[in-house]
Formats: sequence, C-alpha cells, structure tokens
Amino acid sequence: MLEIIFNGRIEEGDGLYEERSTTSSDDDQGLSLIQREAGDGGGGGAVGMLEEELDGETSLAILMQVMLPFLVAGLGMVGAGLVLDLVQHWEVFRVVSELFIMVPALLGLKGNLEMTLASRLSTHANLGHLDKREDCFSMVIGNLALIQCQAIVVGFLASVAAVVMGWIPEGAFDLIHALLLCASALVTASFASFILGVIMVGVILLSRKCRINPDNVATPIAASLGDLTTLGLLAWIASLLYEAKASDQWLSPLVVVGYLLSLPLWIWLASRNKHTKEVLYSGWTPVISAMMISSLGGLILDYAVSSYKGIAVYQPVINGVGGNLVAVQASRISTALHAAAPLGKLPKFVESLCINPCSAFCARVGHPRTARVLLLLVVPGHLVFMYTISYLKAGHTSLTPIFVVTYLLAAFLQVGILLYLAHIMVHWMWKASIDPDNSAIPYLTALGDLLGTGLLAIAFHLLYVVGDRDADVGD
Repeated sequence: MLEIIFNGRIEEGDGLYEERSTTSSDDDQGLSLIQREAGDGGGGGAVGMLEEELDGETSLAILMQVMLPFLVAGLGMVGAGLVLDLVQHWEVFRVVSELFIMVPALLGLKGNLEMTLASRLSTHANLGHLDKREDCFSMVIGNLALIQCQAIVVGFLASVAAVVMGWIPEGAFDLIHALLLCASALVTASFASFILGVIMVGVILLSRKCRINPDNVATPIAASLGDLTTLGLLAWIASLLYEAKASDQWLSPLVVVGYLLSLPLWIWLASRNKHTKEVLYSGWTPVISAMMISSLGGLILDYAVSSYKGIAVYQPVINGVGGNLVAVQASRISTALHAAAPLGKLPKFVESLCINPCSAFCARVGHPRTARVLLLLVVPGHLVFMYTISYLKAGHTSLTPIFVVTYLLAAFLQVGILLYLAHIMVHWMWKASIDPDNSAIPYLTALGDLLGTGLLAIAFHLLYVVGDRDADVGD
C-alpha cells in the first residue's frame, strides 16, 4: 500500500492520497497517484486501462453505459413516488406530519452515504486497489462499518431537525412523537445503509470484472434502490411504532437507546481500519451539512403536500433523477482528477475553477461532453417516468400539456444547475485538498433535493394560478 506523509510523519493510507512531506521535492509533488504506482511497478495495468478508458470513451459509449442504469433507477424512483403517494394518507403520516420533513433527509442518505461509498470504491476499482482479495475484503468491511456509524448519526440528527422544524411553527412539543420519529429514522437509516452498501460492493466488483466503468453504473443503481428501500422501510417502521405506542410505549425509547449504545462499536471498527480512518475523522461536515440542506427541502415538502396532494408522487422522481445524474458526473470528474494530478493541485487542462455555463456544456471533449449526454437524458427520461405513473393510474395528477411542459422545465433547470455546480465544486474541493469522493456528492444531492422540491412546489403553484385546478393539483 501507499504511504501518506502528513507534516513529515508517515502513516498508512487508503491509496487515494499523495505522499506529502515537508521535505518532498516539487517534482514528487507533481506526480499523480497512478503515475507513482506505475513508477513503482505496482499499478501499470490499472494505469493503462484507466488512461485508455478516459481517452477513448465516446459520447455513445457513455450514453449506453449510463442509460440502462438510469432508466432502472428512474423506475425505482417511480416506485418510491407511488409509495409516498400512498402513505401520505396513512394515519401515522397525518398525525405525525414531521415524517414528511424527514423524507428528503433520509432519502438523501443514498447521496450522503451509498453514493459516496460507490464513488469512493469506484475510484479504488479504477486504480486497481480492489484486485487483491485481502485489500478488497479490508476495504469492504471498513466501509460498511463506516456507513453504519454515519447512518446512525445522520438518522438521529435528521429526526432532531424534523422535531425542531415541526415544533417551531406549531409551538407544541410531543415527546411520544419525537421518540417515534427518532426510532423510525435510526432503524430506517441503519437497515437501508447496510442493504444498499452490500449491493454497491457487489455492483462495483462485477463492473470491474466486466470491464465497465463503475463510475457510470454504481451511483445510478444506488439511486434506483435507495429511494424505494428507504421510503418503504420508513413507512413500515413508523406505522409499526405508531400502532405500538398505546400498549408498548417503551419500544421507541428502547430502539433509540440501543442504537446510540451501538455507535461506539461502529466507530471503533471504522477507526481501526486503514481504509476508513481518514474519512471517519474528516467526513462529517459534508454529511451533516447535506442532511440539514435536505431537511430544508423536507420543510418545503411538508408545506406543499398539505396544499397540493399531487406533488407527493413526483417528489422522489425529480429529486432522484437530479441526484442520480449529478452523482455520475461528480464521480467521473473525481476519478479523472485522481488519475491526473495530486490532491491539492489542479491538472494543466483545468484552466479555471469558475467557468461560464457555455464552456461547462458546449466544449467538444472532456467533462462538458459527459454533461451534455446526461442533460439529454432528462426530458425523455422524465417522460417515461411520468407516463409510467399515469399508466399505473397513480397519484392525483392528470398529464395535461401545460403540466407536462411546466414539470419538464423544472426538471431540466434543476439538472442543468446541478451539473454546472458539480464542475465547479469538485474542482474547487480538489484544489483545496478535499477529496471530492467523500465530500462532493453529499452536497450535490442535497442541493438537488432542495432545488427539486422547491422548483416542483413552484411548478404546482403556477399551475394552480393559471387555472389548472382539478384533482391533479390538490383541489
């Protein structure tokens, strides 16, 4: 394994960081990770494969690799939308309306944890670090322990945020409801993260064996399963705890205490693993910040659902598609940076951090080409998902022409903004010596949740104002 030098002190690292020393030369600092490994003779095969893929990947190849996972992911999001449309009428969601505030934060776990895990492991896979069984096993165990630790903390904080945001406007605090929210969030976050984490590991290893770039397929599959799994678990667990509150009031407090007591175990396991120790100590800011951003989206959803019932079925779809596509772009940019330059130093082909939108989408080669491919998927993808919902006779929405145009404009604007922000954010993080594999996707998917929910609420309100006032907008 590579060694990382921080402030002249040598420590074992996870292979993603450069050797840094107060005595290292400028020439050494200018070498990228894979150039070092090639020089050591330990990564020549991975280097050649990665350089060939980065140089020779065409727009058609990107489209073919992304399209199927994207459509599968979208159908998973449609399923999540159908579930949310159904459960919004359940007694537990009507009585404990703060559950709606938690929905974007918990669905955002796929961006905070699973997509970040997928991006991190995809980079390792592309650099050949998963080819040895011992390294692969250690990396997998450490990362599963890490996301359990993060899931418990994020689930607990999401429930606290939901309680506070629900308590401030109402001015009343219900301890039973607060415990129910906390227990539901903890169980949902823990179970969903473990299930999806195991699936992500399998997908990335299989992609590597099939010579498919895992950056193109891992994050969409995480998105496809994440929303449906998380929302289904939240609705089921919250319903069970709500039904048990009359006779078994001890159940929710027991669940909360049990998970909080298990937290030191997961911290200990992650801290002893060389592949996750760094992320355990430095990866909390993006995860917690993203949770707070998603909770603001949840506050908008809580308000919007009370006014426009038809919004529920589309909220997971628009947010999921945006997060899905921007995660692919962020993961690809991050992998390219890892391959081209040391952390903290931008490659020569990156002329400026803050480029204009035209350059971000219209350049012939590089990441703008990928951005165009991803942007072109928005309209046909959403049309497929919208008519699937209509065919299943779900929700409260009839597909009038004005609704379709307004919805597609909101979705296209959301993805365009996210892809532009991804280009700036990932390169800025790299220059600031922040690993974007661990930090970029949580922020981007959380911003996708906030933008998607906000634009969707504006779209439904505009439809109401212009006279589209039948059952599809909640009349």
